[in-house]
Amino acid sequence: MKIAVPKETRAGERRVALVPESCKKLVQAGFAVAVESGAGLSAHYLDDAYRQAGATVETDPAGLLGSADFICKVNAPAVGGSAGRNEVARNEVAWMRPGAFFLASLMPLRNFEAVTALAERKISAFSTDAIPRTTRAQAMDTLSSMASISGYKGVLLAADALNKYFPMLTTAAGMVFPAKVFVIGAAVAGLQAIATARRLGANVFATDVRPEVKEQIESVGAKYVGIELKQDAAAGGGYAKELSEEDKLRQREMLVEQCAVSDVVITTALIGGVFAPRLVTAAMVARMQPGAVLVDLAAEGGGNCELSKPGETVDANGVSILAPLNLPATMPTHASLLFSRNLTAFLLAFTKEKAFVLDQTDDIQQGALITHDGAVVSMRVRDAIQQQGKAS
Repeated sequence: MKIAVPKETRAGERRVALVPESCKKLVQAGFAVAVESGAGLSAHYLDDAYRQAGATVETDPAGLLGSADFICKVNAPAVGGSAGRNEVARNEVAWMRPGAFFLASLMPLRNFEAVTALAERKISAFSTDAIPRTTRAQAMDTLSSMASISGYKGVLLAADALNKYFPMLTTAAGMVFPAKVFVIGAAVAGLQAIATARRLGANVFATDVRPEVKEQIESVGAKYVGIELKQDAAAGGGYAKELSEEDKLRQREMLVEQCAVSDVVITTALIGGVFAPRLVTAAMVARMQPGAVLVDLAAEGGGNCELSKPGETVDANGVSILAPLNLPATMPTHASLLFSRNLTAFLLAFTKEKAFVLDQTDDIQQGALITHDGAVVSMRVRDAIQQQGKAS
């Protein structure tokens, strides 16, 4: 069975789906692995390293994908055939062999066009962001491994933008008090943000709509602040669901108070790991201190702050609002390494007699399988596509 690794086509993407370390493991497991020339270059994985790992390096992307039984990518495949500057037009789905397998962080609820094209091409597509968050699936969870990088890098961006020290310092000129950092959301990105801010010496406070994470927040060095909810906000699998209107009002009052006294606010809240609830209003930003910094790590899902502009930094009356996109791509070496290990864990978990075996009775495959045999088989994604069709 041949596994193909094409270059990523998303603007600014520097990761690669499989690194040489993983290729070596897959070759030892009996797979043939082929990588598009230059696929790992931006992450500092050279073609020679892939060859030394037992993979072949190919220069024709259409031939690579057309001959593959299993395709691994970081992002959704290119479907439009449009080309950027100095790029050749690619329609990766059209190049794939019908009946092939596809594995990536497809983000199917954001990429309807790619999902529809994969279904029409009769590709069995798995999305790693849909893998259930269970103990057995932990090693396959790309959402968590990439969110950890985002939480870490987000704090570094905040420290760079803040016009103050993060730590408390005692100098000959007197004492400088630590910055106050407020983290909204305590899933993987939030917990990593807390831990990183604490390592830099900040005084950290954090909140989450799931009160059961209070111990986790405190275990990484932050003080928990929150409200007593009238309704449970846990959606299972480490995700949160939307609050009731009464709880939203009470939460908003708490956020107003905390944002007003914080030097840095870092937001990480996503509903179901996909969509960002609007938590920080323009009025809240107006009450923040001049020189304060807000880093919206939920920009990919639309942003937690009303004033965020995904991919941009804006100034709102002296408050810097950063809404970075695809932060894992800014640390491509380790991001690729972790992502690659996640994909490899998925592949090897279902390998028998040197081939990947489709098993729709398995809970992990059931959760991750988005398209198969000419149809969108994920009910959640199928319903969302139908709703979009009705709205248009």
